[in-house]
This record gives sequence, C-alpha cells and structure tokens, in this order.
Amino acid sequence: MSSPNNTTANNQQVKSDIPAGLWLNCKSCSELLYQSSLEENLQVCPSCGFHFSLTAAQRIKMLVDPDSFQEIDPSLHSCDPLNFSGDGSYAEKLLSSKQKTNLQEAVVCGSATLNRIPYALAAMDFRFMGASMGSAVGEKITRMLEMAVQRSLPALIVTASGGARMQEGILSLMQMAKTSAAVMRHDEAGLPLIIILTNPTTGGVTASFASLGDIILAEPKALIGFAGPRVIKQTTQADLPEGFQSAEFLLEHGFIDRIVERKKLRRELGLLLHYLGGGRAI
Repeated sequence: MSSPNNTTANNQQVKSDIPAGLWLNCKSCSELLYQSSLEENLQVCPSCGFHFSLTAAQRIKMLVDPDSFQEIDPSLHSCDPLNFSGDGSYAEKLLSSKQKTNLQEAVVCGSATLNRIPYALAAMDFRFMGASMGSAVGEKITRMLEMAVQRSLPALIVTASGGARMQEGILSLMQMAKTSAAVMRHDEAGLPLIIILTNPTTGGVTASFASLGDIILAEPKALIGFAGPRVIKQTTQADLPEGFQSAEFLLEHGFIDRIVERKKLRRELGLLLHYLGGGRAI
C-alpha cells in the first residue's frame, strides 16, 4: 500500500510527463481537464459546468451554418487619437493585441445563416484589450446594425467586455450613444435584436447596446454589471446582495430573459430566428 506522499509524488510525475498545453485546471472546481475533452464540450467544464471564455471565431463557428459567415469591415481598427501614454503606450497595446489574437479589433462582425435563416451578427473577443469598446468597436457594431437594416435582417450580438476603452477618452464614451442609436434604427425597421451576454459583460457595453435587445440571453454564472462591487459600495454606502451581478440574480430581477447553457445556445438561437425573423430560410 502506497503512502499519501508517494501518491502525491506519482501524480506530480504523471503531470510532468504530459506535454504542456494538453491539460489545464478548471478555474472553478480545479478539476484536471484535458484540452481535447474541453474543446469537444464547447469549452465547458464537464465536472462543474464552468463556461470558459471563447474567441470570436469559436463563437461564430458555434452559431452559424458551415461556411456561411461573411465578415464585414475586417480591417477597421482604432488608432491613438489622444496620443495616450498613461500606463504604457496605447499604440503598443493595440499592436500587442493584434499580434496575440490575429484580429484588428475586439469585435468581429458580418452576416451568416443558421438553419438557412440569414442574420447579422457581432461577436466580441475578450482577448483583445478586454474587449473594451473604443471608436472602432462602436463603429463596427453600428455598421453591422445598419447593414442589417439595409438587408432587413435580424441581428445578434455576443458580448464580452470590460467596458469603455479609457485610452480613447470621450471618443470611447460616444460609442455608447452611437450604438444605442443604431439599435433604435434597427428596432424602428421592425427587426429583432438578440443579445447573448457572456462572462464578463460590464461598463459602457452593458450600459448601451448590451441591455437593449428584444431578447437578452446569458450564459450561466456570467458576470454582468456596470461598475464593480467595490465602486458601487463606496458610492451607495450600502451592503450589496450576494451575487447581485450574476446572470442568475439578473434573471430573477427581470434584466435578462433566459439563461442558456452553451450546448443549447445554437438550438435556442435557431428557434428565436425562426420565430422572430419570420423563418425566412434561403
């Protein structure tokens, strides 16, 4: 019979024998997970149901018919209008994010079909500067919604964001009004907007287009809010309810319509497009 120390040593030896990148620990339950199994489960922990972040490309692949996505404005990107140098050069951070993600900005927009029903979509990518909303992100989302109006398409936005991009100052905050106005024009055209809130969705994104959908879905346990708990407590001088910025709390209080597990999102979206979009398959 082996001792606990021997067992620990053996486990460590097994881990050391596994090539790097093949396994990781769940951020929620610390369960040892193999990357291949996690990918097969749509980046959801099979033990506790924790939803890992997805890239914009992974989101799009999950929610569209094969080979149906057509990107718009792929080269549109932010510059450095304020010559921001606080906490590091903004231009350097933009370059670093582009190299790390192979994206030009924190959102990918275009058109696609699901179950042969056409729609417009935008998917935010948290790897790119926390998917903060600067001038280019706001412009790309606005153009996507304007395209949807021109083509009479329902629209979907998958959010994940740390909020407004501070390096662009007021130019970033202006995107809240611009995207909200684009949502209104889409609504006035009688077209549905579906929002999928993922972890985390905060700040100016939450306070603008992310809260304006006709149908607002969220992934389980997603962090959704405007300011952080510490800032809110300091401002209100009040004790905050447990889990008040979770998807579950917001569902209970009517801010979102449904919490949908990732494995069910494709079917849910397909049904919504069929019902709200008139089922106009091509």
